[in-house]
Order: sequence, then structure tokens, then C-alpha cells
Amino acid sequence: MAAHLPADETAWVELSAPELLARGFRDYERYRVTIASADGTPVTQQRDLIRGGRVAAVLPIDLVRDEIVLIRQFRLAAHLAGGRGNLVEIVAGRIEPGERPEETALRECREEIGLAPIRLVALFSYLTTPGLTDEEISVFLASVDAAHLPQHTATGDEHVTVLRTPIGAALEALARGRLRNGPLLVALQWLALNRARLPDLLGSA
Repeated sequence: MAAHLPADETAWVELSAPELLARGFRDYERYRVTIASADGTPVTQQRDLIRGGRVAAVLPIDLVRDEIVLIRQFRLAAHLAGGRGNLVEIVAGRIEPGERPEETALRECREEIGLAPIRLVALFSYLTTPGLTDEEISVFLASVDAAHLPQHTATGDEHVTVLRTPIGAALEALARGRLRNGPLLVALQWLALNRARLPDLLGSA
């Protein structure tokens, strides 16, 4: 008998119109939500959330050099959380209205690491913090030529340092708990499980 695989499901829900609590880089909204309890009885709750929207994130890899391309930039929330505000991250950016995730991934690679991917492969999507925000991140794998990377890039108010890192060193940093950025951790965990598949996904080195 085949194993039953768990999966997210569509829920029965009634939502009020959103009440705008604050407008900023992301809107902060309040809803009254009615859902069915375990015994089917309707339950009404109040829920506040940040409308984070959709994001594309990219794990750029140079198979020829066995390197991963990471970036470092300052994040105020990380600084307030633990004093280490200069986070190591992967390429990521908000998907603009009318833009496909693949288009965002390509644009963000050009803007943040100064390179267009040779090949782009969609991996998976996940919700960052569904108790707080509707932000959903689509993760891509990219093949790049790290020899042509600039050392620094700047777009608008973002100032990014580009890091060429051996894949083994990135996975060791993951194992030692030296990294804290969520999309980076998720992408590196995927890489640790699927490293042997890289030539098939991106083309042989």
C-alpha cells in the first residue's frame, strides 16, 4: 500500500475586509477570520498580518569551480535580533505585479551579483512565517560563471558584497550554525540533500 503523503489543503474560511493598521514598505492589516474547528463548529478569530507578497530567491552555483555565489548586506532586523546585522544571504527580491517568478530571479541576479544565469531551474516554494506574513518564496537554482563576478554591487538603497564560496565551505558553515538568513538556510539544506544531482539539473561541468 502506498504511503499517504501529507499536503497542504484548501480551507473553508470566511474573511472580513482588511483593516489597514499601518502602511509602510509592507502593509500591516487586520482581519476577522471564521474557520471550521475540528468538530465542524465555526470559530471566529482576529488575525493581524504583514502583506509580504511573493519573492523569488536564487541559489547561484558555478559547477566548474565548485563554488556557490552568496551576498552579504546589512539587515536592521538581524542587528536588533542579535547584533550581527551583516547577513550572508542568497539572491532574492520581490516579484513585481505582472512579473513571473523566473523574470524576477533573472533580474535580481543581474542587480545583486552582476551576472545573468546561464541556466535557471525552479526548485520549490515555501512560506517564511505564515503566522505573521503571507510572504511566499519561490527558490531557483542557477548556473553561473563566477569568474566574471564583481566584488560589490549597488542598486537603489541596497549595497551588496558578493561572496564566492566553495560549496563545501558553505555546507560546513550551515552545519556549524554560522548562518541565520532563512532563504539561505533552506537553500543550503536542499543543496546538502541534492548535491549529487547538480550536474543533471544544471548540465555537466
